[in-house]
Formats: sequence, structure tokens, C-alpha cells
Amino acid sequence: MFSNFDFGVIVRALPYLFYEGMTFTLMLTGLAALGGLVFGTAIALMRLSGYKTLGRIAGFYVDFMRSLPLVLVIFWFYFLVPYIGQWVTGASRPISVGAFASSLITFIMFEAAYFSEIMRAGIQSISRGQPAAANALGLTYAQTMRYVVLPQAFRNMLPVLITQTIVLFQDTSLVYVLSITDFLGAASKIAQRDGRLVEMYLFAAVVYFTISCIASFGVRRLQARIAIIR
Repeated sequence: MFSNFDFGVIVRALPYLFYEGMTFTLMLTGLAALGGLVFGTAIALMRLSGYKTLGRIAGFYVDFMRSLPLVLVIFWFYFLVPYIGQWVTGASRPISVGAFASSLITFIMFEAAYFSEIMRAGIQSISRGQPAAANALGLTYAQTMRYVVLPQAFRNMLPVLITQTIVLFQDTSLVYVLSITDFLGAASKIAQRDGRLVEMYLFAAVVYFTISCIASFGVRRLQARIAIIR
């Protein structure tokens, strides 16, 4: 099976795969995770607020995003964002946002739906007595969330947040459909150029598997450490 397997093509492609492809993949993962966490926390607070309208809007957004295939959302934003920008700015023609900006917006908005549920569970895991005590000390709702509730909720849900980020890392390979040179896109270009599809796609799978397994092992260690702290 591996008699014609060419390891040399992998070795020669390593600089391009990691300096170009993996750098882009990690950058997109980090920015999307940060943006998704901030936006998702805002959505979680909307769902937990006493305003039913805000809660329903946030709930609809979460259910809507979670019911759509990610690759479909990527295509939607890639083709619709320029026209949305034209409508917002009043320009005479669609605004050019580029494949990277479009994919970043897509991942932030899509992952926010998942991060919001994680943060909502984290906020609800905090004892109700703590916000009540903060209120008795004269803290406002915003101060209570900032200094009392959210730090504890973030710590409690950190393993789950990292797990979702691992899933996000794997999902970034879907930007390949927009011809963006992420890690999988870089491997695909070399595979098609050199006619070595088996070698390059197998190597890409091994890299994704290795990184995800190491990160998952780190999550398990973190869960055990947080359990000891509690």
C-alpha cells in the first residue's frame, strides 16, 4: 500500500505548510475564539436578563445558528457581507471585504452561539447567594457580573471553552472552500501540484489529529486541576 509513498514531498512542503498554512489556521482560530467568546457572553447575558424580548431574540439567534451547517453559513457570509456593507454604507456597489474578513465574521457569529450556551451554563452554576451578596454591598448589576459572576463562570467552564476551541480549530479547515490558504488548503495545493494526494491529505489528517489529541489531553489535566481547586 505504501510502496509508492513519497515522504520527500512532505518534507519539502513543511515550510510552506506550517509558515503559511498553519500560521493562518492558528490565527483564524484565535481571533474567532476570542470574538466568539465576547459576543457569546453578551448573548448569554441577554438570555439571562429579565427582559423577555432580549431573551427571545438571543434564543432565536442561538437556535438559528446551531441548526445550520457551518459550510453553508460560510458561503452565505462570503456572498452576502459585501451587499450588507453596501446597504449599511449606502455605497453604489458591493463592499469588498475579502475572504479572510468574511470567514472571520462567519466563525465569530457561528461560534458565539455555542460559546453563549457554555457561558450561560457557567453563569447559572454560580450560587445565587453571591450576586445577592454583591447587591447588598452596593455593586451594580454590571459590576456584579464583571467582578463576581463572570470570572468564576469563566474558570468553571474553561475546560469546555477550550474543547469548543479545539472543535473550532478543526472547523477552520472549511475555509478551504473559499480558496483560502489555511493548513488544509496549503496541503491541497501541494497535493494537486505534485500529484501526491494520498501523502498530503494523510499528513494533514495526522497533524490535525495530533494537535487535537494534545489539546484534549491538556483539557483533561486542566479539568482535574480545577476539580482539586474546588
